[in-house]
Amino acid sequence: MTLLDRITVNPLQCGGRPCIRGMRIRVSDVLDLLGAGVEVDEILSDYPDLEREDIYAALIWAARYVDHPRLSA
Repeated sequence: MTLLDRITVNPLQCGGRPCIRGMRIRVSDVLDLLGAGVEVDEILSDYPDLEREDIYAALIWAARYVDHPRLSA
């Protein structure tokens, strides 16, 4: 399993937004917490189902998402 395999998308869950390992914890939730300055250990404490690798996966997913080329017509 690669880190990005931890990111799942299910159209019937969370409006089809990317989530962590099929849970109802969205990638954007993790990124918002990190962006607000919440420490990784605090996030893991507040969300006991999360693993440290899930947070790394969210960061990798975000980096790839923003680096995705866009074509305009």
